[in-house]
Amino acid sequence: MLPDMPRKHPSRPRSAIATKGLRFSLVGAGNLASALASSLRDAGYEIDLIVTRSRAGSLRRAHTLAKKVGAAAVIAPRAQIQSDVVWFCVPDRAISSVATSLPQSIEWTGKVALHSSGALGSDELGELHRCGAAVASVHPLMTFVQRSFTGHAPPLLEGVPFAVEGDQEAVRIARRIVTDLRGNSFIIRKRDKPLYHAWGMFLSPLLTALLAASENVAAAAGMPPTKAQERMLPIIRQTIANYAAAGPSGSFSGPIARGDVETVKKHLRVLRQVAGAKEIYVALAKAALRDLPAKNRGKLERELKT
Repeated sequence: MLPDMPRKHPSRPRSAIATKGLRFSLVGAGNLASALASSLRDAGYEIDLIVTRSRAGSLRRAHTLAKKVGAAAVIAPRAQIQSDVVWFCVPDRAISSVATSLPQSIEWTGKVALHSSGALGSDELGELHRCGAAVASVHPLMTFVQRSFTGHAPPLLEGVPFAVEGDQEAVRIARRIVTDLRGNSFIIRKRDKPLYHAWGMFLSPLLTALLAASENVAAAAGMPPTKAQERMLPIIRQTIANYAAAGPSGSFSGPIARGDVETVKKHLRVLRQVAGAKEIYVALAKAALRDLPAKNRGKLERELKT
């Protein structure tokens, strides 16, 4: 069930790998880096540096995060990294360029370089691999948004699945780190990462888009946005709880499951009033007819075609 309140970070004992003294530098100070830094610190790891761009906003966030986890903030071209593990938490398009912007004097042999792109493979860090680093992609299947929007602390990484791909040594160390964070790692093939990331899009960003479209339909029915959110949450929570307990087929309900063609016809007629809502409804209704139990399937399919 969806949580009503943010969880507090529990105190966690150091694990075997943490006591071996691996030290980290995080490149980036955004939402993911904030969550990762807090979880690494709670797991007993030490963070040396928060590496960032020279832009004022980026540098300000880096200083704030560094102070929180006992690290130093430094601009990328000046980062003399001595850490064992360098974890890139930057946008996909920037991974390769940021890696090559680090000082050439850094000794990469014996270091592990990780990035957290869901769609890209470990070869984005190919330049560091050629310099002697073991490299891997380590992607948490979790959503990270600005705390200023939610008022909540970064999500815990405990229980979060991490997709891991890369060099054998880097993968081995990354999986031990994930275990220390109390996450759950699994191996993914490089060629499967775009589909894996598309799956993640369905799970959070597109789900959020669906909820936003739902608010538009509620507004057309005369509901203020704040009231729409308040009234939506109970059914959303129960649907997630039903899905967790019974899977998609056991949690599917409503007019399509009942084969109520007339109600679906009414929906299609009135949804023309809301920009884009009918198209979303039809696409999801067709998916439901393909994947979920429904009565009057043929009649419903014909109605959705027209």
